[in-house]
Order: sequence, then C-alpha cells, then structure tokens
Amino acid sequence: MKNALSLKHINKLAIPALISGVAEPILSITDTAIIGNVSVNATESLAAVGIVGTFMSMLIWVFGQTRSAISSIISQYVGANNLNAVKNLPAQAIFIVLCLSVLIIVITYPLASYIFKLYNASNVILNYSVAYYKIRVFGFPFTLFTIAIFGTFRGLQNTFQPMVIAIIGAFLNIILDFVLVYGINGFIAPIHIEGAAYASVIAQIIMAMLSAYYLLKKTSIPLLVSFPFNKEIRKFIGMVANLFVRTLALNVTLYFATRLATGYGKNYIAAYTIAINLWFLGAFIIDGYSSAGNILSGKFFGGKNYKSLVYLNKKLIKIGLVVGITISVIGAIIYKPIGLLFTKETEVLNTFYNVFWIVLLMQPICSIAFIFDGVFKGLGKMKLLRNVLLLSTFVVFIPIVYTLDFFNFKLNGIFIALTFWMVARSLPLLIYFKKQFIPLAKNS
Repeated sequence: MKNALSLKHINKLAIPALISGVAEPILSITDTAIIGNVSVNATESLAAVGIVGTFMSMLIWVFGQTRSAISSIISQYVGANNLNAVKNLPAQAIFIVLCLSVLIIVITYPLASYIFKLYNASNVILNYSVAYYKIRVFGFPFTLFTIAIFGTFRGLQNTFQPMVIAIIGAFLNIILDFVLVYGINGFIAPIHIEGAAYASVIAQIIMAMLSAYYLLKKTSIPLLVSFPFNKEIRKFIGMVANLFVRTLALNVTLYFATRLATGYGKNYIAAYTIAINLWFLGAFIIDGYSSAGNILSGKFFGGKNYKSLVYLNKKLIKIGLVVGITISVIGAIIYKPIGLLFTKETEVLNTFYNVFWIVLLMQPICSIAFIFDGVFKGLGKMKLLRNVLLLSTFVVFIPIVYTLDFFNFKLNGIFIALTFWMVARSLPLLIYFKKQFIPLAKNS
C-alpha cells in the first residue's frame, strides 16, 4: 500500500494528468490572450470568445462525462483483475457520444444567434459570437472522441499518453492562433476571431487522430464497435445521465455568472472572461490530483481495499491544500503582469484587478472540492455528486449572486457567490466520505 500511495506514485499519475488537463484551458486562454490584442474591436472580440467559450465548455462538460464514467468502470475492473470483461465498452461509449455530438451540431448551428442572445450578447459582440461558434462547433465531436479515449487510459492507470497528446494539441493550437489570427505578411491574410476558431478545430482533429493511434498501439482496447452491448453499458449510461444533470447544474451557475457580467457592460464581460479563464486554469491544475484520486480510488474500491482508499483521501487533501495555496501565492506575485497578458485596455484591466483577488483566495477551497469530485467519480458515486451540485447551485449560488447583484457588487458579487458555491460542493462530500469509508477501513 505504501508504495502504491507514495507521493512519487501519486505524482506519476497526477503530473501527466495535470499537464494534459492544463492543455484544455490553455486552448481557451490562448484564444483569449491573442484575441484580446487584435487591432480591431479587441474588447468586443474578447467578450465574444468569453461567451462562446462558456457555452462550448458547457457542451464539453455535459457530454464529456464519458471520461469519468469510463475511467470509473475500467479502473474498478482493473482493481478486481477482470479487465477482459469490459474491453469492448469504450468503443460502444464512443459510438453513443459521437451520435449525440452530431445531434448537438444539427440543433445548435442554426440557432446560434438565439443562443447567444440568451447571454445578453448584442450588436458586434453577437455577430462575433455567432461567427466564432459556427466554426468552433465542428471540433466538438473530435473533442468528445479524445475525452472518451483519455478516460479509457485513466481507467488503465495510464496518464502519460493523454499528456503527450494534449501537449501536441496545445502547441499546435498556439502556433495556428498566431498564424491565422494575425496572419503572415505576404503569405496569409489575418482572419482575426475566425482564425482562432479554425486553429482550435484543427488542433482538436489532430488530437483525436493521435488518441486513436496511441490507444490501438499501447493497449488491447479495440475501437471497432461490436454488439451486443456490454453488460456494464447500462451502468455507464446511468453514470453519464447523473453527471449530465450535475453538469447542467454546474453550467446553470456559469450561465447566470456570464449573463450578469455581460449585462454590466463590455468592460465587465471582458474582465470576467479573463478572470474566469484563470479560474479554469487553476481548476485544471488541481485536476491532475483529482484525476489521480479518480484513478486510484476506483482501483481500491473495485478491489475492496478500503484502508488504502482512506489513506489516499487524507493524502490528497494535504496535497490539494498545498497546491491551492501555491496557486494563490503565485497569482499574488504576478498580479499586475498577468492582466497585461490579455489586454491593454485600461478600464478592462482595472475591472479585472478589482476582482482577481477573490479568484486567488478561493483556490485552496477549489482544490479540495475538485479532488473530492475526482475521488467520488472513481467510486462511481455519480448520483451523490449530482445531488450536491444541484444543492450548491440552486440553494447557495443563485440566491447569493442575485442578492449581491441587488446591492450592486457586480463582478465581486459573482466571484463571492462562486466561493460559497465551492464550499457547498466540498463540505457534504467530506462528511459523506468520513461516515461511509472510515468505518469500512477499520473493519476490513
């Protein structure tokens, strides 16, 4: 147990997962930083990227829950030394999610203008949002394909290949962003916000191709769909359904936050875009350890090794606090320069600096919440995660954010409400884990 739960072993899983996880918000942050410095309508372009990014994140989070479900099931079967029983499950899961992704494109593409009006977008911001989305959405199936394969690798206790794929995708996206947004004098004309969308789609296609290649080369898991469905497909669909509802609740939070920020004016939504993308970056940094919790907790739970499960949980909480505090300290040190990476607009910067301190203070709380998310996903406790998120969103976040909006807190109110939201997400899981698994560990 000690060797399997040493910091070195946890880091062997967590650090590659951290790097691959950070690549996802880097795609959005790259778009944000580059678009925020274009020569024409920079603030409007930045606002459009933020609005579309929020909606795209919702789609990816809602339909990308296959990663957690696949990882949970496979890791539990690995722990029980019975992987052969679920080898055909990933291909079947990918088939289902790709069908859903095509349906989403068919529904949302013609309704893009109406969708972004719901986010309070109008005039130039609305036009930019629609143009950006109508390109970005075609990368959606490739993203879901990659996410499902990443979940398979995680279930197999392998985070190295996803890291390699994510690094390649992130660097490719950055290069293409510069080339397509700004152009190359004499060779390629700049296409501004649409260029950023094309860059993301191309990167997503390449990542999907690499994912398929590595899965077939490095594992015995097939990608060819076979029938009848695996006996665990019903459990998989149930997990995804619960995570679907949970993620809808999560995105209700982000929807109201984005809608309120947009309603405060273009400088506020631009500043919110910068702050929320940095918040996402912090979330994906700790997601490496959340992923390690997901991978190992599923394995220990499948093998009924409750002592290791409890020991893992205690260790991850300590790590989460250290990582969260470290993020806060680094953010405080580079407080001013980090804003200048995204925009030179004085009013946007001032608005951002007035709220960024809250983003930094909430990082240790976020770390604990995200780690528990990973652990409980590994355990397959998706129904509990769903109920906690519904409570956090509708009983905690929405009443607080609208109360603070009434008192004109604006962006500060949004991020204060998000802090309470994170507390409400983590505390019930901490209590449940102690009541459920500490007695099992003592009796095992």
